[in-house]
Amino acid sequence: MSGSTPSGDSGGSADDVAAIAAGYAFTGPALELGALLWDGECLPDTQIRIPLSMLNRHGLVAGATGTGKTKTLQLIAEQLSAQGVPVFLADVKGDVSGISAPGEDGEKVRERAGQVGQTWEATGFPCEFYALGGIGPGIPLRATVTSFGPVLLSKVLRLNQTQEQSLGLIFHYADSKGLELVDLKDLRAVVAFLVSDTGKAELKGIGGLSSVTAGVILRALTAFEQQGASDFFGEPEFDTSEFLRSAPDGRGLVSVLELPAVQGKPQLFSTFLMWLLADLFNDLPEVGDLDRPKLVFFFDEAHLLFNDASKAFLESITQTVRLIRSKGIGIFFVTQTPKDVPGDVLAQLGNRVQHALRAFTPDDAKALKATVRTFPHSEYDLEELLTALGTGEAVITVLSEKGAPTPVAATRLRAPESLMGPVDAAALELAVKASLLYGRYAEPVDRESAYEKLTAQQQTADAEAVRVALEAEQAKDQAAASSEALRPARASKGDGDGDASLAEQVVGSGVFKSLARSIGTQLGREISRSIFGTARRRR
Repeated sequence: MSGSTPSGDSGGSADDVAAIAAGYAFTGPALELGALLWDGECLPDTQIRIPLSMLNRHGLVAGATGTGKTKTLQLIAEQLSAQGVPVFLADVKGDVSGISAPGEDGEKVRERAGQVGQTWEATGFPCEFYALGGIGPGIPLRATVTSFGPVLLSKVLRLNQTQEQSLGLIFHYADSKGLELVDLKDLRAVVAFLVSDTGKAELKGIGGLSSVTAGVILRALTAFEQQGASDFFGEPEFDTSEFLRSAPDGRGLVSVLELPAVQGKPQLFSTFLMWLLADLFNDLPEVGDLDRPKLVFFFDEAHLLFNDASKAFLESITQTVRLIRSKGIGIFFVTQTPKDVPGDVLAQLGNRVQHALRAFTPDDAKALKATVRTFPHSEYDLEELLTALGTGEAVITVLSEKGAPTPVAATRLRAPESLMGPVDAAALELAVKASLLYGRYAEPVDRESAYEKLTAQQQTADAEAVRVALEAEQAKDQAAASSEALRPARASKGDGDGDASLAEQVVGSGVFKSLARSIGTQLGREISRSIFGTARRRR
């Protein structure tokens, strides 16, 4: 039964309840999560809360499908916004856009509010909606390849140390030559150039790029592009400080990243999160512990972030989670079980909201026991309790204002005041196009960068080769005419067969014919790529 405890006298139970109540009686601003469950009863006088100042100590919202995780995410996000704290929501399933609209009153909402001592009022919150590179509804989020840098991109492409060093060399060359790496075709063009006969000499002074390593990088880029990354890399690049804004009424802006269209592309999803965190981390100053965070992230369906992740990727996430707290940023992972989150990351999540778990299989039972071990000691039988919690109920422990874990508390959670479900497509589209940011980021810009510059350089070289070939052909014709004029009228037909000119030798040689075929093939390939849009994004 929800809120069950070991048997004991009523005096002991009263003392336990009092101890839990004292553990959540904070003096500063706090978010109201719900009311204590004890012996199967909801105690509205004992409120379970989380200090606003501890939201940058990160957290976890976990539970089986259908237990209310998304509503908990929505509840916390609403209160953060109301407290003036901006929020970022990674909405993988597309079911939290309703936070922008007032909720719908009803019998169930009123019943829940009465049980937990909540004064419920339908309220919508200020939102901006985003999409990766315009994949799906939302203001397009893009980044340049240059902004990722060779180290971060190497981790995403899963390159080894030698390949990462080679990629760093490529970036260095591009920077020194003014070859801007805006999108993936720019990077591909630079790699191809540096292993060409013309480009090989460019890197001799600082170390070469082997064709084998170049092939690995190009194949990794191809696989990455198949994940949909081509749409994400480009300009205008998104300024991540947009996420730190507040609405005109002082409430924190809720930035909702709509990800249903890329749910099946976890590499693209995780790439964006890596860049976003790294960009914020690099730009924000150290602030230490604040009264309230500058921004709180919620990563729904966090298993997409970690599934099949490389060791380098996990190390990067772990380091970011550890250090970004000092920049005033809090991170909450939302997933099914704590085992979806690597241990080194899980150890840094001081605030836990654990919804019900299922124990239908031996693996489920093992996961249940592992989850119980992550909680502080409590008077609850957590193995029994975690399988008996109802929808919208959770086991909670957070960090107190002094940074110590609070007592474990079974909690019936409050109802969100915004719409518990997605807004309709038309309303979402209207909200996106009404945003002041839409005009700034909606249209992609394909300015001259490395691809265009190297293409122009190749075209110039090809034109010069054609000019030389034509001059050689003309020289050949002139030499033949002169030879014919000087030849006696009755000279034998075979005279002069061994006197071919130098130009004739060049034009007729296999090397020249091979060069001509190469030039023609290269020009044809570039034209075809431009016409059919396979090498550059259409605008």
